[in-house]
Amino acid sequence: MTRFPLRPLRESRGLVVAAVILVVAASLLGSAVTMPRIPNWYATLEKPSFTPPNWVFGPAWTLLFTLMAISFQRILRVEDAGALRTRAIVLFLAQLVLNVLWSAAFFGLKNPPLALAIIVVFEALILATMVVFAQLDRPAAWLLVPYPLWVAYATAINLGVVLLNRSG
Repeated sequence: MTRFPLRPLRESRGLVVAAVILVVAASLLGSAVTMPRIPNWYATLEKPSFTPPNWVFGPAWTLLFTLMAISFQRILRVEDAGALRTRAIVLFLAQLVLNVLWSAAFFGLKNPPLALAIIVVFEALILATMVVFAQLDRPAAWLLVPYPLWVAYATAINLGVVLLNRSG
């Protein structure tokens, strides 16, 4: 299952803490941009019929961010993988940045078309991250499986919002 050895948890506390801090920071930044817009601007948008109730998003993203942190700390603990591990870390951090940028575009800038362009690249980066993670540590890749599925769903909602709220 694991392609490369992992440093033991007891020897990797700093790496585990770093993974959690990075993922929690992204979660908090995205939430800080999103939450103020939900009761006013987002509530006024026409949304596709398959959009879940607002309360679903919190638990869904909490689960996804938890799985991301667990997955990422496994990659940080991989030993002797050189450039492949570096590539995995860069891809993970890039998709994490796009995660926050999507929230900033959709909710902060109130720009669903821009957010749609971002989420397409974001989804591709998640999938690329999973491919590289699988080369290092298959459990780390499997932990991410719900993530691109949810983001694909969010992409469909984002597209629906764009189409349903076109002016003119």
